[in-house]
Amino acid sequence: MRTVHVVVPGDVDDPAVPSGGNAYDRSVCRGLADAGWAVELTPVLGAWPRPGAGARAALAATLAGRPDGALVLLDGLVACGVPDVVVPQAARLALVVLVHLPLGDEAGAADLTVGEGAVLHAAGAVVATSPWTARRLVEVHGLAADRVHVAAPGVDPAPPARGTDGAGGLLCVGSITPTKGQDLLVDALAAVGDLPWTCRLVGPVRRDPAHVARVRAAITAHGLGDRVRVTGPLTGAPLAAAFDAADLLVLPSRAEAYGMVVTEALARGVPVLAAAVGGVPETLGVTEILDDSATLGDGPGILVPPADVDALAAALRRWLRHPEQREQLRRAAGARRCTLDGWEVTTRCLVTVLNSTVLNSTRLDRTGPARLPGTPG
Repeated sequence: MRTVHVVVPGDVDDPAVPSGGNAYDRSVCRGLADAGWAVELTPVLGAWPRPGAGARAALAATLAGRPDGALVLLDGLVACGVPDVVVPQAARLALVVLVHLPLGDEAGAADLTVGEGAVLHAAGAVVATSPWTARRLVEVHGLAADRVHVAAPGVDPAPPARGTDGAGGLLCVGSITPTKGQDLLVDALAAVGDLPWTCRLVGPVRRDPAHVARVRAAITAHGLGDRVRVTGPLTGAPLAAAFDAADLLVLPSRAEAYGMVVTEALARGVPVLAAAVGGVPETLGVTEILDDSATLGDGPGILVPPADVDALAAALRRWLRHPEQREQLRRAAGARRCTLDGWEVTTRCLVTVLNSTVLNSTRLDRTGPARLPGTPG
């Protein structure tokens, strides 16, 4: 039985801070175990990607405690902000770094880009969770394209959502942070306050309390307190119930590598209104951005320019006022349900990378230690 040591953020199982990255990590660990791998999971507590001294020491000890040649799958949120901890271990470990979203694309994290590049160049292989992320890593860090592999998230099957009146049940799922753009959505909702709708903002409220306070203040200032509800995080049956009651998923993100909530909505036949950022167009299967002359399109969702409140409001107004176009979008979303890949496909992609990394590491052991570019031989 082959063993993989998986190192993930310490909150991977914390129901108070669910995230797409944590859900991905848990799903692939289950998939690897089902595929016959021995999975040694190590959550490391810390404010990743900017950990304190204690978290840095814990990660260093975790990596140092793995034997030479051990296969280590390291979540990029943990790895990419601490190159001084990770890079020295990369020469003796078969290290695979899993990148959910390049750190430089997160709000307020551009200064971590150089360190991320050092980590990814040192790794034996890099796994990106979307084709867009893979292209972005090659572009930003100058990585060889054949070193960056894609293992896109799967989605669990789900029954079709029942919705509300077919239009007014709006749902936004994601951590309440600037990256996810709920502030943009609240301003857009204020612009369509003359139409009937309600909106639930579902997601953790601990990651950026100051931003959560601003979102709540905007809801109050716009007089939307009885129509926009900040629920906090939901998981399991309560989250499934929120999707079941949704007529439209709204994803106003400023950055998004894949958008797992998009496929979670499509798995239930729920159309999606999203900002055209990162990997979202590929995930949604829509490339045309809505403009003043366009209809809502014939795909399972609507794209609008990112960080554009007026465009988001216009799309919401069109969704709410045109039942024939809503029905077209629902039919397309329903058809998309049967085309979505499950997590077993993700696992197969990841297994291929892990096996290749072990083989390449064995070859390196036979020819001498690995060396970072620019270091003395």
